[in-house]
Amino acid sequence: MDKTIAAAGITIVGHQNSHQQHQKPAMSGNNPNAVPVPAKGQGPNHEGNVPVTFRIVQQKGHAAASHTHAQTHATAVPAAAGDNDIRIVKPEEYKEAAACLADAFAEDDVARYFIDVPDREHWSEADKWQLHVDILEYVTYAHCLKGLVTTVGEGYGAVALWMPPGKNMDDFMTILRSGMWRLNYRLSAEGKKRFFNEFLPLLHDTKAGVLGDRDDTSWYLVYLGTRPSARGKGYARKLVEHVTKDADRDGLPCYLESSNPVNPAIYRKLGFEERRRIHLQRAEKNVELDIMVREPVGN
Repeated sequence: MDKTIAAAGITIVGHQNSHQQHQKPAMSGNNPNAVPVPAKGQGPNHEGNVPVTFRIVQQKGHAAASHTHAQTHATAVPAAAGDNDIRIVKPEEYKEAAACLADAFAEDDVARYFIDVPDREHWSEADKWQLHVDILEYVTYAHCLKGLVTTVGEGYGAVALWMPPGKNMDDFMTILRSGMWRLNYRLSAEGKKRFFNEFLPLLHDTKAGVLGDRDDTSWYLVYLGTRPSARGKGYARKLVEHVTKDADRDGLPCYLESSNPVNPAIYRKLGFEERRRIHLQRAEKNVELDIMVREPVGN
């Protein structure tokens, strides 16, 4: 499996008061996530310093041209093209793309880190799976709106979610339309501590520390997943190289976090190098993540 981190580009905004939490902004659109109503039986959590809202962010930069080129290149391939052709996933396809990622990360330690928590032990596996799928749908839809989502292979055999340089998804409407705001209600108290208080600050600080002043002009591979039935066909390589060739042309680095110990060797073949190893530590066992960067080639 080719893994980076679910929702790795999310940063904390902070607290809102109770009046702000319950306001229902008017909006239009057909996405079912757009109605700002808490999940059944749940409400805002005011425990400790758990934030009630957040942003999905790649720092704004000055390298948006690379994103434009990559998107144009992929869009030229129609939806009915051959299985080996890369194409951009449209917003109306987000559920299909997310289903691929859900299968790819069904047993991933990071994906399960916010779900397999002590205060959700009473949940059935079906309930936990639905939350797993829902989280990936939120993230995928947000990337369809403001990032770059590509796929290759029959039935969305492999899917990549990128945060391009100079792009961000921190605007209110994207958070609302994608459903990312629902995590404040869908995650348990422990899940929110892990997600908001540990995971997000750790990833944010690590990326900034590793890339320095290039943080806002890098390609960020947030997710790369291949269905079990589609592995061994080179789909992940195709999705990575689709962007790295443009990153090389523009002299930009690519960044990812990998939670699967098998993957660094695969990514090294694609030009990535390990820069750091970090750990999530609130569960019974630590979850390791390898931080990898690909420097531009030919510059």
